[in-house]
Amino acid sequence: MTSPCTTHLSIEAGVAVLEFDNPPHNRLARDMLLAFEQAIAAIREDDSVRVVILSAKGSIFSHGGDISIWPGVPPAEMRQRIIGSIKRANLLEELTVPTIAAVQGDCFGGGFEYALRCDVIVAADDAHFCHTEQSLGVFTLLGGVQRVAERAGRARAMKWALTSERVGAQELLDAGVLTEVVPSHDVMPRAREWAKRFATGPTLAHAAHKRLLQAWSNHGIAAADDCIPELTETIFGSADAKRGIASGLDALQRGVERPTLAFEGK
Repeated sequence: MTSPCTTHLSIEAGVAVLEFDNPPHNRLARDMLLAFEQAIAAIREDDSVRVVILSAKGSIFSHGGDISIWPGVPPAEMRQRIIGSIKRANLLEELTVPTIAAVQGDCFGGGFEYALRCDVIVAADDAHFCHTEQSLGVFTLLGGVQRVAERAGRARAMKWALTSERVGAQELLDAGVLTEVVPSHDVMPRAREWAKRFATGPTLAHAAHKRLLQAWSNHGIAAADDCIPELTETIFGSADAKRGIASGLDALQRGVERPTLAFEGK
């Protein structure tokens, strides 16, 4: 029998969908996170997966961590727990395929930090985002403030972290944190449209872009540049690149617009 607190995984036509399910607030409880970790492992072992959608059941994406288990935990033990929590959340960020967060309702605390680990964030126009941690006397334990700073700049990241302000989706879109804002009933359909496009795209090239941005985030432009020669050898040896270049050259020689190809991810 399925636990009422879990993370569902479905895989179809190259699209893996992860769904948080811990009603009513989709708190990041232990069982749900263990199921999440197992789902990520399954995704990594399945060569058919070419894009991942992170979603949540119900009207709320997530109110963040399960703080009911925090009281009485010694600080040294909490340190070790957080090390594990960061590693778990980073499993999503480390996937080489494109990842999409489909966000509705409240996206607070740790839930916000999980969404920030996705390459694309599609949010409902009535969604709200919040670093709730300072209201508890703690900080963004899964690295939310620095990930917002990377997208929106230090000043706004600091403001939102210091105040626990509930920020609307449009403001975060304007700040560069979100990719797209749509009516609430269109969030998952739109996420699936993104996924369908990525699932027929050049998967290895997408992985290269992810690696370049990760290198830039961690060490700057020069470090990202240093990755390019190795990535070049990999990509130019791929079937997708050979087919794409041949198609582009053919279009150029015939004087027609380059066609949109369905790549195989190889």
